[in-house]
Amino acid sequence: MTYTYRTSGTCSTQIDFELDNGIIQSVAFTGGCNGNLQGISRLVTGMTAEEAAEKLQGIQCGWKPTSCPDQLAKALKEAMAKEEKQ
Repeated sequence: MTYTYRTSGTCSTQIDFELDNGIIQSVAFTGGCNGNLQGISRLVTGMTAEEAAEKLQGIQCGWKPTSCPDQLAKALKEAMAKEEKQ
């Protein structure tokens, strides 16, 4: 299933990702640091959403209380909760 998450407090504005049975199939960020976000996307592809969220949650960007990886963790957790309800 494909999800879109509107980020908050980061340079990226949106994260589009696909999950298949809890496994991340693809991730694409809109905005932000292109090279770093491509790297994060490639690293988490193939991981379980749970494992990726666990590793990424709480990462801060400079003085900001969140980061693009932290926002991805939030997006994955939200998607996992939706999938559990289905």
